[in-house]
Amino acid sequence: MDTENGTRWLSEEEQRAWRAHLEVSRLLMHQLERDLQPFGLTNNDYEILVNLSESENHRMRMSDLATATLQSKSRLSHQITRMENAGLVRRENCESDRRGLYAVLTEQGWETMRKVAPHHVASVREHFIDLLNETELKALYGSLLPIAQHLRQTRGRV
Repeated sequence: MDTENGTRWLSEEEQRAWRAHLEVSRLLMHQLERDLQPFGLTNNDYEILVNLSESENHRMRMSDLATATLQSKSRLSHQITRMENAGLVRRENCESDRRGLYAVLTEQGWETMRKVAPHHVASVREHFIDLLNETELKALYGSLLPIAQHLRQTRGRV
């Protein structure tokens, strides 16, 4: 519904969809975080471990890791310090750029990923994937893809 100032207010249906998305996002991330707690990990920790475990030589430039995890460089630096103290990652200097640093997955970090990943996948299945049939999953993916593409483009990362 439009007003004199040009605001396009959400319709009742749009409002329901938006609020359902917000609720599901918060509840799902809360549940996944709870399921990581027995391993002493947060969602942020796990996301960093996943990124490092899937990267070449289990290492990423800190700036690239910050971009991949949607964290500021400062916030990521604090996160990496905590993970270093836990023995999960270490920092290495970048030979080609003296100002650059790498975050590197340690052996302990790799073993943690191998131990935690099956539990995390089971949690994702229980609280998300298995609640939808194949048709619903395809429709959800098709619905979310243009939003993700728009937001990546808005961020300047295509």
